[in-house]
Order: sequence, then structure tokens, then C-alpha cells
Amino acid sequence: MFKNLKNNSTFARFWLNAYVPYFGAGIRTTELDLDAGIVQIEMPLTALNKNAVGTQFGGSLYAMIDPFYMLLLLHKLGTDHVVWDKAASIDFISPGRGRVTARIELPNEEVELIRGLAANNEPVLRTYPIEIFGEDGKIVARIEKVLYIRRKKGV
Repeated sequence: MFKNLKNNSTFARFWLNAYVPYFGAGIRTTELDLDAGIVQIEMPLTALNKNAVGTQFGGSLYAMIDPFYMLLLLHKLGTDHVVWDKAASIDFISPGRGRVTARIELPNEEVELIRGLAANNEPVLRTYPIEIFGEDGKIVARIEKVLYIRRKKGV
């Protein structure tokens, strides 16, 4: 199943939208193109993801962007690379009072740079910024994801 998830955009989008933590929080992957390296995610404000003060729950904001850089890199680098989430930080800028969206893009130039940096089988750490926007276009949160990437030994 994981092979289909990281290699087939239609299957991955369907699976992510049906994934219980995403489904419960109302997180929807509205666009997923693994080959182009593009993901669009949205989450409405509902009773299931609302915090004590009536705005988007911070854990749900992070969850909505969590797996995507790893998924895109696994797809684009192929089976001869290891990709892991290493660290993340989130800066809450303004309250999410309605639907929030995020867009992730992983250009081919970045993938080729990683291939070059990992060619000697040494670990590569890459940091990716992501912004989550509210319906009014204001930034709700800024996230930085750090990924660990290494070419598999013996490959």
C-alpha cells in the first residue's frame, strides 16, 4: 500500500483524505501532483478541530502540512534514498477563524540539488518553510520542516 501512496497521486490523495486523523479534523488534500511536486491542503474550522477559544487547534494546523515534503521527496528521489522528518517548528501568527489553506511546492531543481549533495551517501538536512493562510489571506502560521535525506548505502 505504501508503494501506491508514494507513487500514485490519485491513490495518495484518496488515502490521505480518508486517513482517520485527517478526516476527523476535516483536513482535505485538494490538489496533489507527485510528479510536479505540488500539494494544496485545506481545513475548515469545525467543532472537531476548534480549540478552547474557538479558533483552529494548533495541532491540526501542523498536522495538515506534516507528511507532504517527505511524501514528495520519497516519490521524486526513488527507492535509493532514505527520507525522514527530523524536526519542525511552528510560529502562530494570527488566529485561524475559518477555513485555512497551505500550498507546498518542491521544484525539480531542489530535488537535483539534493541528489548531488547526497551522492556520497552522507546525510543531507534541508529546511522547508510553509505558510498557512486564513480565508482573509492573512498568515495564520509559519512552519519550518527539517528533513533528513541520505542516499542508501550500497546503492
